[in-house]
Amino acid sequence: MPSTLDIEAEALQLLEWGRLGQQLAQFAGSVLGRKLCEAIPLAPNLEEARRRLEETAEILGLDGLLEGGLSFVGVADTTDTVQLCAKGGCSDGEALLQLANTLAAARRLRRQIDDPLLRPVSTALLVGLRTLPELEQQLRFALEEGGRVADRASSALEALRRQLAAQRLERQRRLQELIRRWAAQLQDNVVSQRHNRPVLAVKASAVGQIQGQVHDSSASGSTLFIEPQAVVALGNRIAELEGQERQEERRVLLNLSKAVGAEADGLAALQNCLARLDLALARARYSAWLGAVKPELGSQHWQLLELRHPLLVWQERQEGGAPVVPVSLQIEPNLRVVAITGPNTGGKTVTLKSLGLATLMARAGLFLPCQGTAKLPWCAAVLADIGDEQSLQQNLSTFSGHVKRIARILTAITNLQSAANGGLAPALVLLDEVGAGTDPSEGSALATALLQQLAATVQLSVATTHFGELKALKYNDPRFENASVEFNEASLRPTYRLLWGIPGRSNALAVARRLGLPEPVLQAAETMLENQGASSVNSVIFGLEEQRQRQQEAAEEAAALLMRAELLHEELQQRWQQQQQIKIEQQGLARDQLVGSIREGQKEVRQLIKRLRRGDAGGEDARQAGQRLKVLEAAHRGQIAPPPVKGWLPQVGDRVRLLSLGKAAEVLAIGDGGNSLQLRCGVLRLTVPLDGIEGLHGEKPVAPPPAPAATPARVVKSSAASSSPRTSNNSVDVRGMRVHEAEAVVEEHLRRCRGTLWVVHGVGTGRLKRGLRSWLEGLNYVDKVCDANQDEGGPGCSVVWLR
Repeated sequence: MPSTLDIEAEALQLLEWGRLGQQLAQFAGSVLGRKLCEAIPLAPNLEEARRRLEETAEILGLDGLLEGGLSFVGVADTTDTVQLCAKGGCSDGEALLQLANTLAAARRLRRQIDDPLLRPVSTALLVGLRTLPELEQQLRFALEEGGRVADRASSALEALRRQLAAQRLERQRRLQELIRRWAAQLQDNVVSQRHNRPVLAVKASAVGQIQGQVHDSSASGSTLFIEPQAVVALGNRIAELEGQERQEERRVLLNLSKAVGAEADGLAALQNCLARLDLALARARYSAWLGAVKPELGSQHWQLLELRHPLLVWQERQEGGAPVVPVSLQIEPNLRVVAITGPNTGGKTVTLKSLGLATLMARAGLFLPCQGTAKLPWCAAVLADIGDEQSLQQNLSTFSGHVKRIARILTAITNLQSAANGGLAPALVLLDEVGAGTDPSEGSALATALLQQLAATVQLSVATTHFGELKALKYNDPRFENASVEFNEASLRPTYRLLWGIPGRSNALAVARRLGLPEPVLQAAETMLENQGASSVNSVIFGLEEQRQRQQEAAEEAAALLMRAELLHEELQQRWQQQQQIKIEQQGLARDQLVGSIREGQKEVRQLIKRLRRGDAGGEDARQAGQRLKVLEAAHRGQIAPPPVKGWLPQVGDRVRLLSLGKAAEVLAIGDGGNSLQLRCGVLRLTVPLDGIEGLHGEKPVAPPPAPAATPARVVKSSAASSSPRTSNNSVDVRGMRVHEAEAVVEEHLRRCRGTLWVVHGVGTGRLKRGLRSWLEGLNYVDKVCDANQDEGGPGCSVVWLR
């Protein structure tokens, strides 16, 4: 029986997790990191997944701060070298020099990353890490560029190399002397190499004149390559010294390899740490390239707004593919199953894979390519049945393959439930075309039972289907939800957008029409659907889709209006603040001028007093001083603003300041016993309470006292006063109405009224007032109609006396 890990590995293959790893490896800085990226290890628990996400965030921030970013130049995979040295083997100089470079790069990276306050998670990786500077120094002292053992590594090696250099120089001198002596017998004057021995190219006809050892001949036989006898002994000595040199070099390398083998455990830990750091850097750079956001892992619900499939993003940017259409997923905690319906090629499978990859990416420490704040629960496993499982080798049909895989999924869920102490299995189950491949009625029943089983055992299951019965599960079970992929009826093409709350239609006939199926066949199919009653269900779904579209458009229009209103409010607020600032500045300037004027006046008064106190001042001087004082008093009185009037009340036609807008407005009418005002502010007409305005000079209005009960008195024909006080019962507001509408309203009030009626019609163009007056004066039970007093509305209100 396959284990849970085997089935999850199968799901990773279906979701193309390995392909994502290959793309992630492109952002690694070393061979170590690339190997680890291709595997993309998944966190075993929630705490480790959160730690990896935080690690990615810290490395991303550091990589952006450093000039050129974090660099893994010099880091090599030294695993084989360390293992060879640990077993007592002798490594070559080049591999040991790569190990020294790796130690130096590790020390540089540790200096850049180590900061417990700013990067606590990444710094924790470095705890106990040893960069072995003594070993690095030992390797660099003994090895030169290219891995050659340096002369300074051994005194014996240095002596051997000095002897070799002297012998080689002596041999070269003798060869040049022989070339000059035997110039006539040689084909050329170049020293060649045959079998690692120096030879001269001698003509075949002169071979008897030169003593030496023949090593080779030309293809034509006209030239023989001879090592002169005079340098044979030198060559033998050089070969002997070269052997001793190799032995001494191996002895040095063996000592270095023993030093490396003694630190095998520390070097293995160093390799592991560097690989994890490079993986974190690759995750950070890949996330930045995707424009991804850090998810909140462990939430109770799913929130993935504008989620894009990462593999499709790569295809769009790197391979010139089509633009990626994002999907939004918001799944509440109480939901357990989401059924996605809609036409084929509409994006249902892409939605499944996007959700599955997003869950795995968060578990691996990768950011998610979506907008806003990404939230998703912890899923210990992602189990999927996507694609065709048909197998000729295993004698499996499409349906049999699906059933076999689903059976393995259910077994894995049981194991996860046991680990969760019998609760919901912390897993995400993805089912593509659940119940397909067999008789529709049986497949629908099987799919319904399967989804109900999953709703009771798994944290979340998402399934795509064409069965209408699955679309109805939502209305009987609150754990189910419907979603659909949108289809454009005009273009007969899917839009790849995901819609929530309503089921979708398969649109098989529309897709078939787009793909070129003959029209008679399509018309016959439509007739059969109508006879089966399926068209009525599709009509209902179509109506729901249209209603959702209208609601979406209305919501977008409302959002646009709200944005414009907020901008207008902000602009008005800024203008009001500017006006207040200007007012304060003007008041300060006037105050400064007043203070200066008062000081000048006081100075002149003191001078006048001095003149009067002089003994020679006469009556004429006193008279002139008195006149000058009166002039100063009048001038200063004019500069001092009068104090605000207490108990101020606006009148019709006054200009006041509307506090809510900070703008001036004109009083059109006064109502509710003086407690409300009708104002005109630009093109706006509005009614505000008395405390919503103030005078242009800052006067605060005071509500008028309640009118005292009036004693019965004779109606004075020549005055607008009434024997009864004005109340809400004997007042009617007809502003904004047409004349005939206002007549009907006023007539209704006249029937109930006793005494006097106040009709508020406003000033405006005067058409409503004239129409009402003409009609009222023609009524035999109306005694008189005239304008109200100024405190009751003035020209904007008419008082009607009844006989």
